[in-house]
Amino acid sequence: QVQLMESGGGLVQPGGSLRLSCAASGSIFSIKVMGWYRQAPGKERELVARITRADSTTYADSVKGRFTISTDNAMNTVYLQMNSLKPEDTAVYYCNAQTYVNDRYWGRGTQVTVSS
Repeated sequence: QVQLMESGGGLVQPGGSLRLSCAASGSIFSIKVMGWYRQAPGKERELVARITRADSTTYADSVKGRFTISTDNAMNTVYLQMNSLKPEDTAVYYCNAQTYVNDRYWGRGTQVTVSS
């Protein structure tokens, strides 16, 4: 079992920055990939960025060049640095962990609102 706890969301003006954190606990050794997803009102949950234990990263086209995902080498914590935020980035952001046996775990989410 893996438990995930997000933090760092909030209200920010367009063009601003936020840093999200996700602390993992439990069977951290079993985690192969960690990622951030988001879900805006009325829309499906979508991948924002993911990072493997080997530090390979993937980003949604909509956030490339603006967001950066990173983690400590032990996968204890994953970060999402979000710069040049836009109103369309407004959503609940969820942390996700995928294990080597393809179990998936989710955090409860943190709200990010980009508005003037």
